[in-house]
Amino acid sequence: MIRLSKRRFASSASSAHEAFLEDYAKHHVSLSPLQRVLLTVGSAAISLANPFRGDMIACLGETTGANALVHCRRQMESTSEGRRVLAEKPRVNASTVDLSRLKDLPPATVGRTYRDFLDNNNVSPDDRAAVQYVDDVELAYVMQRYREVHDIFHAVLLMPTTMLGEVSVKWVEALQTRLPMCVTGAIFGASRLRSRQRQLYLDHHLPWSINTGLNAKFLLGVYYEERWEQPLEDFHKEMNITRLV
Repeated sequence: MIRLSKRRFASSASSAHEAFLEDYAKHHVSLSPLQRVLLTVGSAAISLANPFRGDMIACLGETTGANALVHCRRQMESTSEGRRVLAEKPRVNASTVDLSRLKDLPPATVGRTYRDFLDNNNVSPDDRAAVQYVDDVELAYVMQRYREVHDIFHAVLLMPTTMLGEVSVKWVEALQTRLPMCVTGAIFGASRLRSRQRQLYLDHHLPWSINTGLNAKFLLGVYYEERWEQPLEDFHKEMNITRLV
């Protein structure tokens, strides 16, 4: 039985890897240097004017994030768990994650916390667009993985999808991933906070975000699919995450 289980797991991992390569080939768009510059400038301008344009923010991340993606890949390669994520290329969407199973998990587990986050905020794991403008396939997967686990970050950090919650998560991501879009999102997103939110941000959320971003383990290198049943409290201790009280 153990051997059979291992064979099935290996087959599943191989299928996920091949599925990403096929998906990447289908969506990848090559850009000339001029096209990349124009796309960067245009997406940056639109993103600053309208921070809810997720498509433009995603585009900006792809055209400006090459060095940061190299950093992220190195961080993932530094742990055995991160290396397996890179090798197996798991995806987070409704066809790869058994959402009904997550709903049946005990409260305060990683998987149940994630499922509750999806329900409470009316979001879907299928909302994340495919990477198009990253030429290196391995770095494209790193970007895709970041995109697909962003909601898991929100869930395990216990941050809602409000502007205050989004800015807090963006600071954690900015410090860990160094992605320019995360840095700009954290800085300019904070400027849009209302006066009461701004005070909470300065007094509590910003110090917590900086501490988490600097001291927590590299969250992009976590194989969340293998941790659904882990108690969230144990996950926080392992990742060196302190809850915001």
